[in-house]
Amino acid sequence: MSTRREFFKAASIAGGAVAASAISRVALAALPEPVLQTTPDTMPPLIPSTGRVYNPVVTLNGWTLPWRMNQGVKEFHLVAEPVVREMAPGMKAHLWGYNGQSPGPTIEVVEGDRVRVFVTNKLPEHTSVHWHGQRVPNGMDGVSGLTQAAIMPGKTFVYEFVARRVGTFMYHPHADEMTQMAMGMMGFWVTHPKTKHPLIDEVQRDFCFLLNAYDIDPGSYTPKIMTMLDFNLWSWNSRIFPGIDTLNVRQHDKVRIRIGNLTMTNHPIHLHGHEFVVTGTDGGAVPKSARWPEVTTDVAVGQMRQIEFVADEEGDWAFHCHKSHHTMNAMGHEVPTMIGVDHQGVADKITNLIPDYMVMAERGMADMGEMEMPLPDNTVPMMTGQGPFGGVAMGGMFSMLKVRKNQKAGDYKDPGWYQHPHGTVAFEWTGALQEPARFQVEGAGSMPRVSMPKTEIEVQVRKPQNTSGHSGH
Repeated sequence: MSTRREFFKAASIAGGAVAASAISRVALAALPEPVLQTTPDTMPPLIPSTGRVYNPVVTLNGWTLPWRMNQGVKEFHLVAEPVVREMAPGMKAHLWGYNGQSPGPTIEVVEGDRVRVFVTNKLPEHTSVHWHGQRVPNGMDGVSGLTQAAIMPGKTFVYEFVARRVGTFMYHPHADEMTQMAMGMMGFWVTHPKTKHPLIDEVQRDFCFLLNAYDIDPGSYTPKIMTMLDFNLWSWNSRIFPGIDTLNVRQHDKVRIRIGNLTMTNHPIHLHGHEFVVTGTDGGAVPKSARWPEVTTDVAVGQMRQIEFVADEEGDWAFHCHKSHHTMNAMGHEVPTMIGVDHQGVADKITNLIPDYMVMAERGMADMGEMEMPLPDNTVPMMTGQGPFGGVAMGGMFSMLKVRKNQKAGDYKDPGWYQHPHGTVAFEWTGALQEPARFQVEGAGSMPRVSMPKTEIEVQVRKPQNTSGHSGH
């Protein structure tokens, strides 16, 4: 992490605009120093050193924004700015975000905290911040032109309110959303309970991340902001597999995962090896009578889902969106299906004219994960990732839950690949195979076939009579 103390000497509050007239001159004497983070790694939980104590979250491929206490008020500083985000090793994107990253840092507070957020705009256009799902005074809701004046470039606004509702929320602009959210401007907000809550269990691991999507042509760096649905990079916290970190837990830990969706479509999030229950939404905690076991939950646009489970099965368990094209990286959407088509003759002729011509999808798309064809700069393969048994052939919204009995409490380091006990891995069968029994009764169904008569059948056609009194001509 780093700071920009020198820059903010020139961008002090005197040159900005204030969104809350209730802020005292003493409080505005100096801004909290902005903290920046540029590494895409998952940072350890930020243990609170001031204010109320809480069990912190871990932001997947992200971090929590530090704060300062100022006369009982918890103060944060967000900087809206262009950023460079590594989406996976070998690919970077030119995005917009907060404090050096997209998404911006997670903000963690405790129920009842009075929160003051300074927002400095270093974008080339105006912006604002909407506190998605929170109960705030109307003038703090962050809708430019409606509840506040827009934050112009170079200006600083202040938002102040009490964190009234416990739960998981998001923040994002409510100014030129089509551009700013498409460019990656968003972040997570968590309000922890101040006392034991009847609907919120204590957990040993608490993760959070945002679902977001981009349309970035292979070889380029900047998203196409006019795209409505045909995105080619589906990401968790602006990372794509194999750039998404694994979720590393100790066996028998109670695990909570908070997922927010700010893409343009829904995402059925699926976990292997375990059942979970949905314990919270952006509307709050789910009553226990309304919970049931699931292995997949659909997270719709603008929604948050909070799932919980006991990690009681050791192993490396896949965790991903169940829309198959969301677990692939940059690709074309209008490629015809060529499975089963013999390209050999045509391919030979085309290769004489175009030496680098390559047949695609003749046997399916899995070969794309192993091809060593040249790629444009700043591009990752469509299907990629290596596991202990070979290519994973995945991309996009894919990661793993790694459960280990010897993972220490509070240790989030990757434990490496799971060492399977003897006899617990699927293997190739090399013995003889019996002839399938169904071949012996081929064509014999539960319903007997009805033979159609072989004789000709006379069909009489009766035309409707014209009842209008006219000839119909």
